[in-house]
Amino acid sequence: MQRILISTVFVALTASLQPALAADAPAGAGLKVGVVDTERIMRESAPADRVKKKIEKEFAGRDQDLQKMAKQAKDMQTSLEKDGVTMSDSDRQAKERELAALTRELQRKDRELREDFNRRRNEELSGMLEQINKVIRKMAEAEKYDLILQDAVYRSPRIDVTDKVLKALGAEAK
Repeated sequence: MQRILISTVFVALTASLQPALAADAPAGAGLKVGVVDTERIMRESAPADRVKKKIEKEFAGRDQDLQKMAKQAKDMQTSLEKDGVTMSDSDRQAKERELAALTRELQRKDRELREDFNRRRNEELSGMLEQINKVIRKMAEAEKYDLILQDAVYRSPRIDVTDKVLKALGAEAK
């Protein structure tokens, strides 16, 4: 008896909601939605390429200095291993201290380089994100999109506007 009552209430409730659901359908039918893959834009866009090259060029000198210092430490380590047996204890200890100091300096400079690199990259990326968002807004207004989403779990290729944004960014870069 109770099952029949619950079934009747469910049918009545479903029937009463149908007009409300039908009224919402036409409003959503004209909604134009697009989805943008921001990770892909950050990898493949002309501004991303420009930022990458700019930062690499900016830090190339410091990176080369670091590479030279690493080679010097490696050479010193090799020399110490090879000649350490024939050296006096005081000479070997002095070389070991010198190597330890060079290694600490190398680690410090490497850490500073990575921190500076990350800070500069974040500065450049924030400026690039502003530019990307401006291009997306401009495209959305021109093509009358109601909603542009970033990074959906699933998106149909039909609503993916990433290629359009990449083309617009490429055209703007020229």
